[in-house]
Amino acid sequence: MPDTLRTRYTRREFAGGHRMNIEKITVRNTESGKTMDVVVLNKSAHRIQVVLGEGVHSVKCDLSPTPNRTAFSGKILGREIVYERSPEDVQADLDRINPALKKSRPR
Repeated sequence: MPDTLRTRYTRREFAGGHRMNIEKITVRNTESGKTMDVVVLNKSAHRIQVVLGEGVHSVKCDLSPTPNRTAFSGKILGREIVYERSPEDVQADLDRINPALKKSRPR
């Protein structure tokens, strides 16, 4: 599996001894071809919400599936970024991480 398709989790400790896993994915800038790591805020098969940067200079972006459903794309500050995984691959990752999310809840 190429490095651009791996999802990384980093563990951060906060005051009071609380720990939190921060998910990072690698996206590609289509204009320059360079890759960068972004932090994932929210992830589902139909949308991925990411943050580029840290602190007061951070910018949020919604990545949505491309029309041919082979990747996710979005724009940050006028630049297009692409996460090269299909919605089916993302859903399979979510199901593997937490199988309880797969079950529907009664209404």
